[in-house]
Amino acid sequence: MSQAETLLRATGISRRWGGLVAVDSVSIELQRGVLHALIGTNGAGKSTLVNILSGELPASAGRVEMLGADVTAWSQPRRARAGLGRSYQRNTIYPSFSVYENCRLAAQAMWQRPASLWRTAAGCESCREAALNAARRCGLEAQMELSAGLLSHGQKRQLEIALCLATNPQVLLFDEPLAGMGADESERMLALLGELKDGHAILLVEHDMDAVFRVADRITVMVNGAVIACDIPEAVRASAEVQAAYLGADV
Repeated sequence: MSQAETLLRATGISRRWGGLVAVDSVSIELQRGVLHALIGTNGAGKSTLVNILSGELPASAGRVEMLGADVTAWSQPRRARAGLGRSYQRNTIYPSFSVYENCRLAAQAMWQRPASLWRTAAGCESCREAALNAARRCGLEAQMELSAGLLSHGQKRQLEIALCLATNPQVLLFDEPLAGMGADESERMLALLGELKDGHAILLVEHDMDAVFRVADRITVMVNGAVIACDIPEAVRASAEVQAAYLGADV
């Protein structure tokens, strides 16, 4: 694998609740131009790790660096303003607002202007451009004025990603963006993920193994809170330990 710019590095990350170890000394690097998939069974610690990387949950031990800065103690909003975007398993859109307004509000959270007290938020040209570009990039240009609640399931997932892009992130954490999608919607989402690699470092948590092995450049496998493999897809597929623990011999 060629050298790439590391945008996020987590080292020795652990998370404990009393005697329960949810994440056990996990290290991972996300690089620009690389789609890094994180897989594992339910309860493997994937979502807990993503919550720690995004700043929504503090680590019990370890260090998180983003864009060269130690962000271990930073809050989720501060990491977001510094260039981290995240989508969730469940939709977090405003269903009564239009697609454009959803994206504009996301952009507005990034381009806060406390000195502009006498201007309306809707008049922010930077927010407007960021919102339009994010929606267009996610294939929602024709739905711009449609209420978000009227979108199809697949389009709502596309809007989730548009909300991330509206904040101008460099690191993207996507939690099961393909969940509940049909074949056509999944194909559109996979194409979008492939396009977003350019300029971003992406961490993809996903249970659809066919999709993972199609789009991932690198795969980390977690079992019982620990990493058992981190390699290119071909090596992960061939790993006897991964097959025994997760994939199964027929993969």
